[in-house]
Amino acid sequence: MSYRVAMDIGGTFTDVVCYDERSGTVTASKAPTTPGDLAEGVFAALGRVVDDPAEISFFVHGTTQGLNALLERKGARVLLLAGQGGRDVYQIARGNRDRMFDLRYRKPAPLVPREDVMEAGGRLDYLGRELVPLDEESVRAAGRRAREEGFDAVAVCLLFSYANPAHELRAGEILREELGDDVLVVLSHEVAREWREYERTSSAVLEAYTGPVVRRYLARIERRFAERGLAVPVHVMQSSGGLVNASYAMRRPLQTLLSGPVGGTMGGVAAARFMDRENAICIDMGGTSFDVSLVVNGRPDVSAEARIEGYPVLMPIVNLHTIGAGGGSIAYAEAGALRVGPESAGAVPGPACYGRGGTRATVTDANVALGRVDPAWFAGGLMALDVEAAGTAVATLADELDMDPLLLAEGICDVANAKMAQAIRTLTVEHGIEPREFALVAFGGAGAMHAVFIARELGISEVVVPRFPGAFSAWGMLEADVRRDLTHPYFRSQDTLDAPDMSQNFVTLEEDALAALSTQGVPDDRRRVEHAVDMRYEGQDYTLTIPLRDAAEPAEPGFLETIAARYAEAHTSRYGHATPEAPVEFVMLRSTGLGSFPRTAPTAQEGPGERAAYVRDVIFDGAVHSTPVLRRSSLDGELAGPAIVVEETATTVIPPGCVATVDPNGFLIVKVNL
Repeated sequence: MSYRVAMDIGGTFTDVVCYDERSGTVTASKAPTTPGDLAEGVFAALGRVVDDPAEISFFVHGTTQGLNALLERKGARVLLLAGQGGRDVYQIARGNRDRMFDLRYRKPAPLVPREDVMEAGGRLDYLGRELVPLDEESVRAAGRRAREEGFDAVAVCLLFSYANPAHELRAGEILREELGDDVLVVLSHEVAREWREYERTSSAVLEAYTGPVVRRYLARIERRFAERGLAVPVHVMQSSGGLVNASYAMRRPLQTLLSGPVGGTMGGVAAARFMDRENAICIDMGGTSFDVSLVVNGRPDVSAEARIEGYPVLMPIVNLHTIGAGGGSIAYAEAGALRVGPESAGAVPGPACYGRGGTRATVTDANVALGRVDPAWFAGGLMALDVEAAGTAVATLADELDMDPLLLAEGICDVANAKMAQAIRTLTVEHGIEPREFALVAFGGAGAMHAVFIARELGISEVVVPRFPGAFSAWGMLEADVRRDLTHPYFRSQDTLDAPDMSQNFVTLEEDALAALSTQGVPDDRRRVEHAVDMRYEGQDYTLTIPLRDAAEPAEPGFLETIAARYAEAHTSRYGHATPEAPVEFVMLRSTGLGSFPRTAPTAQEGPGERAAYVRDVIFDGAVHSTPVLRRSSLDGELAGPAIVVEETATTVIPPGCVATVDPNGFLIVKVNL
C-alpha cells in the first residue's frame, strides 16, 4: 500500500488527489458529480488515479451531505426532548436582530415545530446538583411517540446538562431501549458541553436533523470501499479543519457539516507554510458556490461557534463565508438590470457549453465566449466545450438586455467578481482585517480564472495559484491533522480563580484528548495537545479564546497578570480597544488533541505530454488581445500577461499588465498591476 488519497465531492465535480509515497509524485483528476448516487462519481474519479483501492494506505474525503440536507431542508424528522418548563426555549431563540434595518427580516424557522417538542421532568441546579430526579416515564413516553410516529431522530437537551450530564445520559439509555439503533439519539452535552441553553439546543437539533443523512452516506461509502478492497479506515474532514475516522463521524455527524470547503482552508495553511507567509485569503470558486476563509499567523481562522443558515452551532469551526457565485451561476435580467446567481446550473444540465441541454448563460459560458477557456482541453481534456452553445446562451440574454454579446459576457464576469470581492470584505474589512496585507490563494475549478480581477477590486498585489487548483481542497485534506476537541465549563472570576485547579483540569483534558487520538490510530510520537481558555471582561456577554503554552501554565506564579495582558492584547486586535484595568472572568477550558500524518510535497509535476502553445483572441476590458494558451507544466521563468494557463483541473487567466512566475514549490505567483 503506497497511495495517500483525498477526495472532495462538490456540487458539479468530484475531485481526487493521489500522493504516491514511493515516488513522491502527486496526481489529480476529477469526474462529474453524480447527484443520484454520489458513489458513482467517487469511484469514477478514483479510477483515474488509482487502479486498485487495496493499494491505498490512507484515504480521506470531504462531504457536504449534511450541509446540503440543511440548505435544501431535506433533513430528518426530529423529536426534541427538553427539560420541564423549557419546551419553548428553541422556539423563542434570541431576540436580537441580525439585520437591524431590514424591514423584511424574519428569524429562521425552527427545524423542529413546537408540536414536536416534549418535556422530561427532573431538574439540576446551575452547579449540576440534582434538585428533582429524572422522570423516566416522561422519557419513555417520548420514546414511544418517536417510534409510533416514525421520527428519524430524537434530540435531548436538559437544563444544566453541561455541568452534570447524568440526567441526559440516563435519558439516552432509556430512548435507545425504546428505539433500538434505527433512530438516532443525540444528547446535547455530547454535541456541545457548553453554557447557553438555546445555542446548545440548536446544536443538538442540527446534529439530529443532519445526522441520519450523513450516517447513511458514510456507512454506504465504507461498505462500497470495503467491497472494492480498501483495507484502511475512511477518514472524514471536520468543520474544524481536522480529520476523524468515519466511525467517529457517524457518532458525531455535526462535525462534518462544512467538511468539503474546509479542506481548501487547510491547503491554504500548508501553502502559506511552504511560501513562508503568515497571512492568506483562501478563495474557492467551484461550479456552484464561492467560499472565503482566512489563514492568520499561519493558522486557520477557527471560531468556537458559528451561525449556519441562521442557526447557532457550538463547535470549533473554520470561519467560512459562502455565497452562490460559481462557474455554473446563472446570469439573468431583472428589472432591466443584469443579475448573476445564486441559482446554479449545477452538474445537470450544467452550463450551456457543457452540451448537456443547458440553455441559460452562466459565468462559465461568459468565460468561454470571451476566449478565456481552452474549449478542447477543459478539465484536463476530460470534456470538450461547445463554444457555439455558450455564444448562443450569452447572445440570447444580450438581446433581452439590448447589449453587445461580448460586452455582456464581460459584464457577467464583472458582476460575479464584484459579488465575490464583497464576500471577502465581509470576512476581512468588516472584522478589522486589511485584505491588502494578505496574499490571495485561489483554487477551485474557476477560482484561478477570476482571482486577479477580484484582487484588483480589493487592492491585493499578489495572487497564488497552487498546483491542481481545481482539486486543492482535496490536496488540503492530505495536509490536515487528526483532531479532537474537548471542552470543560469553568466559570470563575479573577478573584475566585484557583490556578492549580485550572491546571489540573487541563491535565485531565489532555489525558482524554491523547486517549481519543489513540482510538483514531495516531502513534504516540505524532500526538500533541493544545490548550486555551475562553475569557471576558466582567460584565461582558461575549468571550475571546486565549491560547496557553501548556497545561501547567496556569499553576505558574504570575499567571493571572500574564493571561489578563494576553487577553487585553487579543481584545485590542479584535475590537480596536481594551480595558487592562478591568477585572476578567474565565468561562470555558478548551483542549485540542492533534495527530499528524506524513505530509505530501508541493513540487510541480510533469503533465501528460507537452502541447505547443497556440495563440487565440481573448477579450480584456472590451478589447481583443492576441493571447497565448500554455500548459502549466511547460512554464519556466517569467510569463507576462495576457496569457491563459491550462492544466488538469483548472484554467488560470493572467490579464494584460500582470506577470506570473513559478516558485520552487510549483505554485504560480501572479503579481497584479493595481
